Amino acid sequence: MRRAKIIYKGEEAGVLTQDDNGFFTYTYNDLWMADNGKPSISLALPKTSQEYHADYLFPFFFNMLPEGSNKQVVCRLMRIDEYDYFGLLLTTAKYDTLGAVTVIKIQEPV
Repeated sequence: MRRAKIIYKGEEAGVLTQDDNGFFTYTYNDLWMADNGKPSISLALPKTSQEYHADYLFPFFFNMLPEGSNKQVVCRLMRIDEYDYFGLLLTTAKYDTLGAVTVIKIQEPV
């Protein structure tokens, strides 16, 4: 299982998880849900206390990934399989993205 904090304008909005079977879950944090002033991170992921589930990386996050030659360079240099979209997201979306959302890997205890 791999997990990442989803940061919206510097504040933790939720958690994105890829389970060992490759399925994805997105959950908003309770504190984010409790504050009516906090928006959804995306129109495709409206603010709700229920979990979102998908067989593939949610399109909102997939659209944050590099494409073409940029993707090839990152995958080669970072030794990431080109179809490991979650790994690519963890590598490329942790600092500087086009929008308000960044993605920070959660280190699981050994």
